[in-house]
Amino acid sequence: MKKTATRRSRDPKDAALKTQSVPVRETLDLSPLGDGEVVQRFLDGDRRAFGELVNRYHGRLLNFVYRTIGDRERAEDLVQETFVRVYRHLHRFDQSKKFSTWIYTIASNLAKNELRNRSRNPLVLFQTIKKNWEADHRPLEWEDNTYRPDDLFRKRHLKEMVEKAVAQLPEHHRIVFVLRELEGKTYEEIAEITKCNLGTVKSRLNRARNNFARIIAPMLE
Repeated sequence: MKKTATRRSRDPKDAALKTQSVPVRETLDLSPLGDGEVVQRFLDGDRRAFGELVNRYHGRLLNFVYRTIGDRERAEDLVQETFVRVYRHLHRFDQSKKFSTWIYTIASNLAKNELRNRSRNPLVLFQTIKKNWEADHRPLEWEDNTYRPDDLFRKRHLKEMVEKAVAQLPEHHRIVFVLRELEGKTYEEIAEITKCNLGTVKSRLNRARNNFARIIAPMLE
């Protein structure tokens, strides 16, 4: 298996993350398997199986965490930490449950901790706002030539408005809103991820939707 370098090469956690760069040709035989079967393969000693789990969930978790905390670079760190925890504790995973719910719960808890820590640190908050402000002023990039520039501009502008509106939601509303409206999770999955009952999830989601609509309405005028 080819070796890869990470940013913190002396960090003991890196051993768990080396499997993230497993060549695709080595994991093709695992792709038809369900998450539970891949988890069992890993527990049975097939280290390539962890790379398959990373391939399946890295992008999805990155989108979820980024939309929750609004900082892409920090989201990358938190997703990496999510996989470190999965690697360390996969033997404790209850295989009667959905793996996706378990890994989203870990990522959600890390994102909530990040928001709490940030709210207590004005310097961190200022740096995040400044970094996002600078990113918003970069030139537009036209990645997809099948769309006209004005279509792409409207699409990107709408995406930015949605992200700004979501960022203004209270933390407990933002998480359920992102999980439901942007990640497509069921009410039951959200309840398990957030450790809330269904009634609370539905109540928070209803308030989050109303709050989101109120916030984004002036932006669309």
